[in-house]
Amino acid sequence: MTRRDFIRDSAVAAATVAAGVNLPAHSTNLITDSKDRKLKWAKAPCRFCGTGCGVNVAVKAGRVVATHGDIEAEVNRGLNCVKGYFLSKIMYGEDRLTTPLLRMKDGAFDKSGDFGPVSWNRAFDIMEEKFKKALREKGPTAVGMFGSGQWTGWEGYAAAKLYKAGFRSNNIDPNARHCMASAAAGFMRTFGMDEPMGCYDDMESADAFVLWGSNMAEMHPILWTRVTDRRLSAPDVKVAVLSTLENRSFDLADLPIVFTPQADLAILNYIARYIIEHDRVDWDFVNKHVNFKRGTTDIGYGLRPEHPLQQKAKNADRAGEAQSMTFEEYAEFTKAYDAESVSKLSGVSKEKLDQLAELYANPNIRVTSFWTMGFNQHTRGVWCNNLVYNLHLLTGKIATPGNSPFSLTGQPSACGTAREVGTFSHRLPADLVVMKKEHRDIAEKIWKLP
Repeated sequence: MTRRDFIRDSAVAAATVAAGVNLPAHSTNLITDSKDRKLKWAKAPCRFCGTGCGVNVAVKAGRVVATHGDIEAEVNRGLNCVKGYFLSKIMYGEDRLTTPLLRMKDGAFDKSGDFGPVSWNRAFDIMEEKFKKALREKGPTAVGMFGSGQWTGWEGYAAAKLYKAGFRSNNIDPNARHCMASAAAGFMRTFGMDEPMGCYDDMESADAFVLWGSNMAEMHPILWTRVTDRRLSAPDVKVAVLSTLENRSFDLADLPIVFTPQADLAILNYIARYIIEHDRVDWDFVNKHVNFKRGTTDIGYGLRPEHPLQQKAKNADRAGEAQSMTFEEYAEFTKAYDAESVSKLSGVSKEKLDQLAELYANPNIRVTSFWTMGFNQHTRGVWCNNLVYNLHLLTGKIATPGNSPFSLTGQPSACGTAREVGTFSHRLPADLVVMKKEHRDIAEKIWKLP
């Protein structure tokens, strides 16, 4: 295939993808036959990642046969990444589960047996039997459910109500606990609420993008197209990419930085010091909206209480505590993070550290910071979130067009399902929490619990 043919067929593939239509191997996703174009189209969200792309879905004879990006969707504007374009084919993949599987030996349930297909009725009968036995013999804490940020809001609410109102158990958690717990705690500790304050439109207004461990080119490709468009359309726009290894996002980077793992904490504190020492603090914003607190250190790593590292930590039971401090005390704290020591610790030159710091410090540069699992699954994930917020708060670069600390998520409903409808073990629907009696009272009244 020539380069011209490849570009042509790539454009064809980007226009629409169809399942089950026989076409030449290098452009198998184009619908050409008139009988195959009698399709019923509808709109839907793509549920692969957290971007929230809109797709148009074509159905024929009760079967999804094509998808393409919704040109009216504000998020993806008609584009889809490769996962979105192949939604219709993935639905009918040979390795997709279409029936429940049950561990069995000799046709009977056995936890040590091999998985085998069973009917839905049998699967529900087994679940009912085992749940009733556990509840009867051991009580509500003997059952649990592991949910997903890919559930719809309705599915998440039903699961939360089943457990918290039905079984009277908080033993339900979504997989967002693994990926977004640090982000949630960072939001709460900094802003008092658990939601980001930026929006996608910031990408068209920003003068600089800083990726803290996020490989957007591969993990959030649709958003990366918007960053790329902004970078290539405005010559003064800069992109900084920080990671412990090079990835595809480095292809666009004006400031590529590979740092020693864990050293991002020191880099963030160095930038704060740079902002303060170069007199770039936005005092109007800070005086109106910011207070300073010192977090507790030597807190362990959130391990089980019997783990030696957790037992060794002096303040493991005080991880969420903080003490008020003055700005002067905060400025003194940052002095420990001088260029020489941070450069040695991180493996990043002073020149690059200063270039990065200047993006945040320069009042004429609108900065959007992106991060995802690099921060949120960090051994000090909450601290990472807090420290990047510090940079935006010190400079007042927050909640205005182009200025945003932006925590990217990995699932389509990690906020809606995991947080807002209460599938986190510690939460109730409508952003209420289990620990507050007045919140429990509201939920119990709505659910008509005795």
